[in-house]
Amino acid sequence: MHVVVTDGIDAFRERDWNALVGVRYPFLRHEFLLAAESSGCVSPDTGWTPRHIGLHDDRDRLVGVMPLYEKSHSWGEFVFDWSWAQAYGQAGLAYYPKLVSAAPFTPAPSIRLATADPASRPLLVEAALGYAAECEHSSLHILFPEPEELTILEAGGLQLRKDCQFHWHNRDYSSFDDFLATFSSRKRKKARRDRRHVQQSGIRFRWLTGRDLDAAIWTDVYDLISRTFLKRGSMPYFSYDFFVEVSRKLPDTILVVLAEHNHTAIAAAVFFLGRNRLYGRYWGCDSHYNALHFETCYYQGIDFCIANGIATFEPGTQGEHKVSRGFLPIETWSAHWLARPEFYSAVTAYLKSEGRHVDRYIDAVNQHSPYRADGRDKA
Repeated sequence: MHVVVTDGIDAFRERDWNALVGVRYPFLRHEFLLAAESSGCVSPDTGWTPRHIGLHDDRDRLVGVMPLYEKSHSWGEFVFDWSWAQAYGQAGLAYYPKLVSAAPFTPAPSIRLATADPASRPLLVEAALGYAAECEHSSLHILFPEPEELTILEAGGLQLRKDCQFHWHNRDYSSFDDFLATFSSRKRKKARRDRRHVQQSGIRFRWLTGRDLDAAIWTDVYDLISRTFLKRGSMPYFSYDFFVEVSRKLPDTILVVLAEHNHTAIAAAVFFLGRNRLYGRYWGCDSHYNALHFETCYYQGIDFCIANGIATFEPGTQGEHKVSRGFLPIETWSAHWLARPEFYSAVTAYLKSEGRHVDRYIDAVNQHSPYRADGRDKA
């Protein structure tokens, strides 16, 4: 085996990369990562320098890959290490650049060690650690790996960090009302009230896949997303050109829920479709409408999953307000290595304490589940 560290996803042939990462995760596909790089969203200028690792056998066949980036900041990662960077700075040390293995701007669990033979996965971890040491990077961070990879990462010398997100699971519901029938009476009435507010406002919805999305629709959608980001003081991580390119190259992985009033687009939510999984990613609106965010980003997504038999809906990070809408906490993970032993020791102790807090938090949130304990329909 030999390892190559590349300067961009175009160093790999599309078919070779995709054969390893598969079709389960749209944001690990070669087309997605190439659109991110070619549009300039992922580049040295934005603090995301590609350093993807390729593992080759003795016949020079690509048998393993790891998406990897050299980062000059910690934005767009959704696993927060700002305090670690601050501690380095206070000690007169440079925390950046660091190495991060992730799907850019996408806080969704997915594989990081993609190999033809699972037994080769430790070689990718070894390669990433070796590259970090060779380049004298402060640290290596594997964000949102799949649970099956945790043992390999830990055995490779990384420390695991636990967090949680809120996901929805399809229990073979026949309709949205069938889903709501599993709620307690109070929570069921609240959800129905949310939906009624939107319906009575005269707002209607369209579900659009990448095949339905032309430049004009993307202009409306991106304008709505940008307005919402600007209210928070920033622009979207992904550009208009990125979305147009991804919907052109991967049309079956894109879903846009478009909310319209009097045939005018007033809100939109952008989702990605994986294998039996829906991922909520971006939201935008031109003004405030009662319960429209819940309807567009959550209820419409649940409706879509029920109608299409999709098992899981991941709406994104954070947000305890999701619990009353049927989303429950699940563990998510990251893995970390710091070059300086004194900092690594302190971070290791912190992660153990933080993990216990996350366990208590998940237990507490589950106490507020909207679902009936007996699961029976008493509507």
